[in-house]
Amino acid sequence: MIGRLTGRVGHIGPDHVLIDVGGVGYVVHVSERTRLTMPGPGEAVSLHTDLLVREDLLQLYGFQTLAEKEWHRLLMSVQGIGARASLAILGALGPDGVGRAIALGDAGAIRAAPGVGPKIAQRVVNELKEKAPGVMAMGVREAPVILPAGDGDDSAPTGPAPRPATPPAASPGAEAEAMSALGNLGYGPAEASRAVAEAAQAEPGAETAALIRAALRSRAPRG
Repeated sequence: MIGRLTGRVGHIGPDHVLIDVGGVGYVVHVSERTRLTMPGPGEAVSLHTDLLVREDLLQLYGFQTLAEKEWHRLLMSVQGIGARASLAILGALGPDGVGRAIALGDAGAIRAAPGVGPKIAQRVVNELKEKAPGVMAMGVREAPVILPAGDGDDSAPTGPAPRPATPPAASPGAEAEAMSALGNLGYGPAEASRAVAEAAQAEPGAETAALIRAALRSRAPRG
């Protein structure tokens, strides 16, 4: 399994990037959002990758963060969502936007992705809603990948470090991380703090994902 590639950009295509690693060029399929953030040819880059293996096909997919990669895997676990649709959703919303839409049950936001219909969008929300807090917590903790100058293929010209992903900075403690995640969902600081405090009181010692889940449940509309 190829979990990450670090090298230099060979060229950027309409839906992929070629990464030169020690003289070997890897074609890595990426979302439109990721493609637009790629550095120029010859510059250093590092992407987390997922390898799709089929009987007649080997394809690499690249992601700026582990959280984005995990969303890709979860999206593909939903019936009717393949790699292309997953990248379309991530390209339209970004990993934070996907988490926000799923956690809040906003199937309409998922439908904004090209080629995703209403039934599939609703299925994504229904099947992944309980899993969203775990990936959101991963995104809060995750640090950006920063390469020192000179990493990658030593034969390539030295260039600036790749553009790092910029997830929210990690906060000490599960409560701070949960509040950061709720802030990313659009909750104001006071409401996020109150919801997390209530969740922490109800579930002492809970980890970040459990606090996020409990806080979201407490704020869900009651019919």
